[in-house]
Amino acid sequence: MKTLAPVILLGLTACSLLAAPQPVPTPTTAPTATVTAVPSAPLGTEQNPLILALAPSAHPAADVLEAGNILKALLEKATGYKLLSVIPPGETELVNAFGSGNAHIGVLSPFGYLLASNAGNAEAAFAREESGAIFYGAQFIVQKDAGFISYFDPIKDENSADAPQALTQFTDRKPCWTDELSPSGYIVPLGFLNETRVQTLAPAFLAGHPTVVRAVYAGGICDFGATYVDARAYPGLEDDYPDVMKKVLVVWRIPPIIPYETLVFAHGINEDMRRVLIRAFVDLMSTPEGKSAMQTLFGFGAMEVVRDGQYEDFRQAVKASGLDLNTLIK
Repeated sequence: MKTLAPVILLGLTACSLLAAPQPVPTPTTAPTATVTAVPSAPLGTEQNPLILALAPSAHPAADVLEAGNILKALLEKATGYKLLSVIPPGETELVNAFGSGNAHIGVLSPFGYLLASNAGNAEAAFAREESGAIFYGAQFIVQKDAGFISYFDPIKDENSADAPQALTQFTDRKPCWTDELSPSGYIVPLGFLNETRVQTLAPAFLAGHPTVVRAVYAGGICDFGATYVDARAYPGLEDDYPDVMKKVLVVWRIPPIIPYETLVFAHGINEDMRRVLIRAFVDLMSTPEGKSAMQTLFGFGAMEVVRDGQYEDFRQAVKASGLDLNTLIK
C-alpha cells in the first residue's frame, strides 16, 4: 500500500508526539469498480487504524499538534476505534489520500470535497456552520444608473424572475470578479451565466469582494460584478460610500448553495462505523475541550450533519463553470 507522503505523523496517544515519522500501519484501500480490498485486520483496530487527516500544513504550529492529539484521544475514547493522525502538506495530497486509502476522516474545502466526492472516494459527514447556516449565496451587482434592470426585491428578499431573464442583460458586458478561486465572487456566478448561455467580455479580477463593490460603485472598470451576500455591507464601505446600498443594486441573487468546509469520511467506511463516528463528533462538539480542538484544527465553531445530496446544486454550478477542479485547490 502506498503511504501518504510526505506527512507529519502524530503519536498514537494524546499525551505524546513522535519525534520522527514512524511506519504507517497498512490502511484499508477504498473500494473501486474492479478491486475489493480485504484488510488484514478490521478497520479501526491497532493493526489497521482509522487515519485522521488534520488540516494540511508544511509547518504545523505547536497548538495544532496538541489539538490533533486531543481530538484523536477524544474520538478513540468515544468510539473504541484506534486512530492514527497525519498532517498532509497540501490539500491536493489530502484529496489523493482519500483515493489511495491513506485518509479516512478529514476536512476539505468546497472544491476539495467535490474532487474527492466526484471520484467516489469521500462522503460528506458534517458541514461547517457560519452565522447559523451551512450554505451561503452570491449576488450580481450593478451601478444604479448603468441601465440594467434589477430582478431582486430587497423588501421581500427574493428574486422576481428566473436566472435566464435576469442575467441575459449581461451578454457582451464586462464582469468584475473577485479572484480566480472564489466560489461566490467568480466560479458559481460564472456557472450560472454559462447555464443561461450568457457570453460576457473579458473579465477584470480585482482581488476581493469589497473591491468589486467599490469598482461597480465608481463605474468605468466593469459593467457588473459578483460577490457574496451581502458584500455591500462590508465594514468600512458605508463609511467611504454612505449611499452604497442605494447606488449599488442587486440584479439577482444566487440561492444559498455554496458550502463552507466539509468534514468527510472515506467511501470505504460502512454505515455502522459512520453512525458511531457521527455520534462521537456530535458529543465532542458539546464539550469545551472538543470544540476548542475542532476550532483550532479546522475552524469549526459549529457544524451540522449533512449528506452528499445537499451539495448537488453547488456541484452543478461548479460543473457549469467549465473550470478544472484540480486548479481550484491549493
